[in-house]
Amino acid sequence: MRLDKFVSHATGMPRDHARRAIRKKQVLVDELLVTDAARHITTDARVTLDGQLLQLAQPRYLMLFKPHGHVCATTDSDHPTVLDLITDRDSEGLSIGGRLDIDTTGLVLLSDDGQWLHRVTSPRHRHPKVYEAQLQEPLDQQTIDSFAAGIMLHGESRATLPAQCQATGDNLAEVTIQEGRYHQVKRMFAACGNHVVALHRRQIGGIVLDPVLQPGDYRELTGDEVAEFLA
Repeated sequence: MRLDKFVSHATGMPRDHARRAIRKKQVLVDELLVTDAARHITTDARVTLDGQLLQLAQPRYLMLFKPHGHVCATTDSDHPTVLDLITDRDSEGLSIGGRLDIDTTGLVLLSDDGQWLHRVTSPRHRHPKVYEAQLQEPLDQQTIDSFAAGIMLHGESRATLPAQCQATGDNLAEVTIQEGRYHQVKRMFAACGNHVVALHRRQIGGIVLDPVLQPGDYRELTGDEVAEFLA
């Protein structure tokens, strides 16, 4: 592991701050001064910053309120990414669980724990995902019944799993699905002759988007929230 990455992960400071500390001769590796931030070290090396012993941080688990216009990718040449929103810590190593379209807002989970993210995204676990949809036309009973029965989407070889759909207001609907197919909610409504004007994800499994968060905000998951996908 690179020394600047080790220092960043162990302290939570951004990578450029870690590089600055190394250049300023604040970091020792196995009691030796090292000023090369790119130097590779073993994870069991004894690293100190200003005399304080550093240890690698525990895995990170975040919930983020994805705003409109950001993409769920680690890098993108045309659009800002959700990782660009992580400004108070090193975002390298974080991966995205439960991606959303560029124009869909709401709950996104981030972690550097690959096994945990696999539990979040694996279709076999069938964690429910709850969306709030603004529709072009009012929700009708036929659409509700079609969602419950499963819909054969264009280009697919099998119907969607049964989904719950209910009206929550004028041209508003709450949808709960157990899959994560490409543009699934939008395509399901389109197959029923309706159009999704706006889409927002409120929940994944037992984790609900914190109402305190504003678009672009994020916070650490609690121990209970992390455990939602460990059972």
